[in-house]
Amino acid sequence: MKKACKGNLASLLFLFALLMLWQLGAMKIDASYILPTPMQILRKLWELRDILFTVHLPATMEVTLIGLVISLVLGLGLAVLMDVSPFWQKALYPVVVASQTIPTTTIAPLFVLWFGYGIWSKVLVTILITFFPITITVYDGLRSAKVEMAELLLTYGATKRDIYWKVKVPCALPYFFSAVKMAVPMSIIGAAIGEWLGAQSGLGYFSRRMMTQLDGAGVFAPIVLLSVTAMVTVGLVSLLEKRLVRWRGES
Repeated sequence: MKKACKGNLASLLFLFALLMLWQLGAMKIDASYILPTPMQILRKLWELRDILFTVHLPATMEVTLIGLVISLVLGLGLAVLMDVSPFWQKALYPVVVASQTIPTTTIAPLFVLWFGYGIWSKVLVTILITFFPITITVYDGLRSAKVEMAELLLTYGATKRDIYWKVKVPCALPYFFSAVKMAVPMSIIGAAIGEWLGAQSGLGYFSRRMMTQLDGAGVFAPIVLLSVTAMVTVGLVSLLEKRLVRWRGES
């Protein structure tokens, strides 16, 4: 408990130092359209709170949630399929890796061209960015199960399904939560990229609109809101992990 408090205090002090350096540097440059101060960004967040929190944040969170849910289903399905079948592992693994070599900023405009400015063009960008860490991390977790333990259960008459649920799934559970904690900020980033390149609402769209008006604080305000949302969501996932994966929380 004391170590956790010391760690939190150190993080807060480091963050405060960074903000002070940012504040001083921005004041030195004295060009808010290039680098606004943290105080200017906070004021802009307060001024735009209605439209940001009631219009653009819900739009971004809708894209993020849909993309994350589809990525979880797709990633878990691919991980299990590759684990149970050597054929599909050899067939799918290179394709999964190759999907991450596609530049997002290149293919996102194509999604807009194919699906328009609606929600699904942004969802596809989110899925493309998010499903990879889920697939690979969960697959590694399933493969980490000890062969000796599975063989021992086989001698006691356990079926392959029993072994999967009693050995492989518990071994993969910490990996799954690690994947989710990686996927949450990446899904938010994916949604923002999709909105930046083509949308009618959302925090990414709003930030791009502020850039055309040379409003530096307006550009940063949605970005700060995205960062805070990602950190809060990852914190909630960590709390859920400690409740479900007790041996990790006690370590």
